Amino acid sequence: MQPPALRALLTINVGVYLLWILALMHIDAVRGFVWMQLALNPDWPAILTHPWQLVTYNFLHLQPGFWGLLHILFNMLWLVWIGREYEELHGSHQLLALYLIAGVGGGLLTVLLHALFPGVGAFGGLVHGASASVLGVLMAVAILYPFKSVALFLFGPIRLLYLVLIFLALDVLFMAGGGTAVGAHLGGALFGFLYAKAEQRGLDLAGWARIFFQPRRARRGRQPVTAETGRMLRRVGAWMEQRRGAAAEGRSSSAEERSLEEEVDRILDKISAHGYDSLTEEEKRILYEASRR
Repeated sequence: MQPPALRALLTINVGVYLLWILALMHIDAVRGFVWMQLALNPDWPAILTHPWQLVTYNFLHLQPGFWGLLHILFNMLWLVWIGREYEELHGSHQLLALYLIAGVGGGLLTVLLHALFPGVGAFGGLVHGASASVLGVLMAVAILYPFKSVALFLFGPIRLLYLVLIFLALDVLFMAGGGTAVGAHLGGALFGFLYAKAEQRGLDLAGWARIFFQPRRARRGRQPVTAETGRMLRRVGAWMEQRRGAAAEGRSSSAEERSLEEEVDRILDKISAHGYDSLTEEEKRILYEASRR
């Protein structure tokens, strides 16, 4: 039921975790190989002879027990909650590229900070887990859709950007205690921010990832639905049909709803004439809000 990139990322992360917990961690030779060859060792210049660790550590959740389960559980939940919508709006190749670039960025910043501050535990030690990649996805979505909010238990709706910044601030504030890889978190968020800015400027950092996904045929119709915008536009279209059905049945609607319908219809006409990329950020926000109704 998940889109291709998200399905692959979930399958790899969860599959590796289960294989590790149920079998591999109990085999001494395999356990040593995974920890020393696949987890990220930020020591310089040792990383130069093991560059693949910048990628592989993003798919490893090696902590056993309850806290290890929470680690992978919340990483995967956030990836589903935020990553699915990003993939549906921007394409599978974009989510895969963002996940890997943010993860590599988190690894690189960890290596740099460990070299500059070798005595700080939060910047050293073996690093594993998808947190850097997931934070990169959250930060990128927060920059591309600054109006996006998430509902938190007891706190209510909060802007995604504020949520990410609060998490990073708490990370830095309490980095003296525990084994949290603060450098990886900061690097993942930083590279997620840079990725979003590059995307806003029309730079294609994900072209290489298209080889992992079959191209979709462009659809014909009133709106030129693309792989990046198809799911959202279908939701908008369904909402417009509901509103038209209500009007045909004589059900009244508020002035705000009628104004939104007119604005959405104008935006869809603009997409038909000039394409989705011609929209302003405000017009994209309006479409996004309509798709959530």
